[in-house]
Amino acid sequence: MADIWLMRHGAYEGHRPGYHAPHEAALTQEGRDQVRRSLPLPEGITAIVTSPIPRARQTATLVSHLTGLPIVAVSGLLAEWRAPSIVLGRTAETYPPAYRAWRARRLANPTLRCEDGESLTDLHTRARHCAAFLHHTAGRYGPLLAVSHTLLLGVLTRLPEGPSAFTTAAKTPWQFAELRLLPQVRHTGQRADRSDELR
Repeated sequence: MADIWLMRHGAYEGHRPGYHAPHEAALTQEGRDQVRRSLPLPEGITAIVTSPIPRARQTATLVSHLTGLPIVAVSGLLAEWRAPSIVLGRTAETYPPAYRAWRARRLANPTLRCEDGESLTDLHTRARHCAAFLHHTAGRYGPLLAVSHTLLLGVLTRLPEGPSAFTTAAKTPWQFAELRLLPQVRHTGQRADRSDELR
């Protein structure tokens, strides 16, 4: 089975602790420098896949430019947890009451959504499909680099924990441009939604 390496994107505009970044937040110069410092990549990587969110896609594009590796897929399966619109651009001290109420109940009811956000179950299900997509793509192209976001990556590396992996992921630091190997877990049997790929 081909190795799959996971990378968090570099630092982005407006980042601060507890901040829910808007979709369009772009890499900063420091973020680009972090990506450069992450090289060289582990030996054997032959292709890159990435989230479509700009900070991840810009990270993947820079890695591709610096290494010559092709970006073979851009997939929404690798996008960050979809926070509800009411918290985008906000930090903890300004979270609205509806979001605070959801946070208090999310572990007891992982299928609960806050407005247009993903539930913990939604994210875990997407991470399972993402793992299948990554294994399928690695089977086609060989060892991969997958560029994504901290919460999705955290859940992806803790799939056996179920929806509660979200909470563990939120408390476990994943540094900007940090690389980790995807753990080898029993294949879920789920097929990736190939319609979600852009080639």
